[in-house]
Amino acid sequence: MLNERMVALGTQRSVIRELFEFGKQRAAQIGAENVFDFSIGNPSVPSPAIVNETAIKLIQEMDPVILHGYTSAQGDAGVRQMLADSVNRRFGTAFNGDNFYMTIGAAAALCCCLNGLCNPSDEVIVFAPFFPEYKVFIEGAGATMKMIPADIEGFQIDFDAFEAAINEHTKAVIVNSPNNPSGAVYSEATIQKLAAILEKYSAKYGQPIYLIADEPYREIVFNGTDVPYLPKYYKDTLVCYSWSKSLSLPGQRMGYVIVPDEVTDSKLVYAAVAGAGRSLGYVNAPGLFQRVCAMCADVSADVAIYETNKNLLVNGLRDMGFHVVEPGGTFYMFPRTLIPDDVAFCEKAKDFNLLIVPGTGFGCPGHTRISYCVPTERAEKSLDAFEKLAKYYL
Repeated sequence: MLNERMVALGTQRSVIRELFEFGKQRAAQIGAENVFDFSIGNPSVPSPAIVNETAIKLIQEMDPVILHGYTSAQGDAGVRQMLADSVNRRFGTAFNGDNFYMTIGAAAALCCCLNGLCNPSDEVIVFAPFFPEYKVFIEGAGATMKMIPADIEGFQIDFDAFEAAINEHTKAVIVNSPNNPSGAVYSEATIQKLAAILEKYSAKYGQPIYLIADEPYREIVFNGTDVPYLPKYYKDTLVCYSWSKSLSLPGQRMGYVIVPDEVTDSKLVYAAVAGAGRSLGYVNAPGLFQRVCAMCADVSADVAIYETNKNLLVNGLRDMGFHVVEPGGTFYMFPRTLIPDDVAFCEKAKDFNLLIVPGTGFGCPGHTRISYCVPTERAEKSLDAFEKLAKYYL
């Protein structure tokens, strides 16, 4: 027999991917300019020019045997040191190259952490709303996901529910800030309280509860919003990062894990992450883009368009009667749907060629995710369709 779980994962697309495919079919029928696809988080701004320039320079000047050959399994040593230097400059840390493990995007980084840390019977806590693939990754590591319901007023953390969920089986907590799908950024007060609770229960159970910081949207923030750097608040933090969003490189699948020296048994934890990468077949992230990303680590794509789109849609939707929590970052917003059944609401939106994702899949029913990494003209033109949708219910 085949692995039934894998067959199910392979034959059932995520809701986001299903909408994305529907959008392409609809565009072929009525024209792409008439379909308002807010389904998938595919950056709409180009990579900074220095990315292509760096790739071309490396191809032209570097020995092709080295450039296109294997790197060390954990990533090229020079790349990892460049990244350590960059992170240290920006966040006042003291990492070295041996704290970094290069991965094939943030998904691989998360999977390496979860598979390296978790044993059967372990539990991993996530805070709603959360990226739906977390459940896939956690269960793939043999652990159980425990979800903390959302604080829908500000999308910070419901700490009473969080404390009630922690037990002797809690191995890790995943934090995604700036958050997909809400755009919320956890405040410093939230992070400090989170760290204090994790310290309290790590001491109570005599074993570390690891904090996994999933940070692909760190650079996409608005109005000078500060994103606390979690290793500075809690020592047992692993950082998962990707350049998919910050450099608009989702197709290159480049990321890393940081295992700080301060982590309990850090060398063993790093070995477990590396062992998971080996087991999952994630060794040796693409060599060319390891080097490109390291050399461009201090720059990011121009996120001004995302802020323009955010302001346009937040103001427009609020004027129509939607409740929208102001995103502090990312290119997502998570308004409440105008009826409790968010799945039915998003299905009705398709009648107006609006493709928006139900909040149920993010653990937060009664909401919808709008991914506004689209050309501003599309965001502007979509307001008429949103207004027709609103008038259908109001």
